[in-house]
Amino acid sequence: FERTAKGELIIMPPTGGETGKRNIEMGADFVIWNRSTRLGVCFDSSTCFNLPNGADRLPDVAWIRQDRWDTLTPEQKEKFPPIAPDFILELMSPTDSLTVTQAKLKEYIESGVKLGWLIDPKTRRVEIYRANGAIELEAPATLSGETILPGFVLNLEFLWASST
Repeated sequence: FERTAKGELIIMPPTGGETGKRNIEMGADFVIWNRSTRLGVCFDSSTCFNLPNGADRLPDVAWIRQDRWDTLTPEQKEKFPPIAPDFILELMSPTDSLTVTQAKLKEYIESGVKLGWLIDPKTRRVEIYRANGAIELEAPATLSGETILPGFVLNLEFLWASST
């Protein structure tokens, strides 16, 4: 379940096998990078964040800088963290609506997320969201974490190969 800023509950179906496989493979890349840099904390799609606008959202991958995570109390960390991640990734699945997911990415950015990626394996399209706007890429081989995830590069070749 997710909850909008207006308090409306959104029932989200579980993902299928292919989407689950893609999620875990991409998430593993973030965890490996984060273990080597020790710059923050990674989260998977089962983590619900309480955003500043009151919405409860579950991005497929999220990352928060360690110094920001450390500002939360142990109780806040244990429950739905009341914080907007620094980075989020949403991976489109066959049941997702593109317009709804694009609206979620805009909401994340308005809530303080610094970098967001919307990846659609079916169309091989990537949308990169930042406070200064979004850009669209067609089947990029890699994505850079820019200054938000310094040194991180996500290789998308496996994703495009598994989407054919």
